[in-house]
Amino acid sequence: MSVPISHNRETLVRERNKSWMLRAWILSGIFFMALPGTLLGFSNLMAISAHHGLGSMSPAWMEGHGHAQMYGWIGSFILGIGFYSQPVRKSGLRVPMICFGLWTAGVLLRWVGNIYEWHWRSLLLGSSAAELVAVLLFLSAASHHKIPETEKGTKKPVEIWMIAVLLSTAGLTAAVIFNLVECLRLALYGATPSFPHLLDQKYLVLLGWGFLAPVVWGFSARWLPAFLAINEPRPRALKLALAADILGRSGRRVGSVVGCNIALLCLSNICGTCAALDGSPAWASQGVGSSPELSVFHPDRIYVAGNCRKYECLGSSCG
Repeated sequence: MSVPISHNRETLVRERNKSWMLRAWILSGIFFMALPGTLLGFSNLMAISAHHGLGSMSPAWMEGHGHAQMYGWIGSFILGIGFYSQPVRKSGLRVPMICFGLWTAGVLLRWVGNIYEWHWRSLLLGSSAAELVAVLLFLSAASHHKIPETEKGTKKPVEIWMIAVLLSTAGLTAAVIFNLVECLRLALYGATPSFPHLLDQKYLVLLGWGFLAPVVWGFSARWLPAFLAINEPRPRALKLALAADILGRSGRRVGSVVGCNIALLCLSNICGTCAALDGSPAWASQGVGSSPELSVFHPDRIYVAGNCRKYECLGSSCG
């Protein structure tokens, strides 16, 4: 039975529009990475070097740089890839375009408010509200995506990398809600457009370990075995890493610094084992040979890198 030509044409147009939408997300992310992110970060480093410390640095400037990095390019990439991976709905690109406009405007308003402090109360509040609405639109669009069924009519089990991505989405949602509540408090009672130091540290833990780490693990477990010709990750090790991640963030939230550090240390150790994947690289069993370019991805070296991060965290926690 032949497929109508009009149906094929509509499918091609939809896929082409999705590709253009993904390009818009990527270009927006590159813009925030290059200008508000990298350029502002470089100027911050130059100021720190000139004054030999952080005393003269404005906290609002540093938060503006971090927000442009975390939300501006990492968040834009994740949302763009997320929309691209979803099937096209009847509404077409209306929801992704609205989400793109809200998210980009929110990040830009936050950057202007933190750097120039021009009507910063209104800008911070509008920025946080726009980012929250954008994430809610993304979650609404993702909720219509169903797991495909097998030939026997049963749904496929949820893979571990999908669980990691779902946890990172929950972390992003919690982060934008946290951001909105704190920006509302600053707009009403704050004197400067910057979070208090201790609250900012908790916010960074939520962003780093609640959003960034799980999404990196999830997409790495999904795509690195194919791109780097390495074996599949151990699902049990990745589950333990996610559990330690949740435990560490819970300890930090209740104020248990020791418990948080111990959990994050165990987490980094498990991550090293999990990132090492299972056994030797796939190219070693395929006769590819010991290439210097491929040797940097050897499991032992990745494991050592994970342990180096563990001792770095230990040193910073001990002062």
